[in-house]
Amino acid sequence: MFRRREAVPFSFVAESDRFRSNVTPPPTTRATVPELLGRSLVGLTVVAGLVGSLLLGLPALDAEQPAGHDKQSTASQGR
Repeated sequence: MFRRREAVPFSFVAESDRFRSNVTPPPTTRATVPELLGRSLVGLTVVAGLVGSLLLGLPALDAEQPAGHDKQSTASQGR
């Protein structure tokens, strides 16, 4: 097969500044009020879940609290 020395023809590279696209991108649409409220509600729900899990998980991570495994129940005291 015949192999070309240049990957792109030189004339194309030289005249590339004249080739402009006549296709315009679609205009960006602004978010409506319900979309903004929905996004903020989802964001607040995620943040509230993270804060809630942190608040509920902190007592379990406390190193000063004695372990609850060595406590005996009141039902086993009479035996």
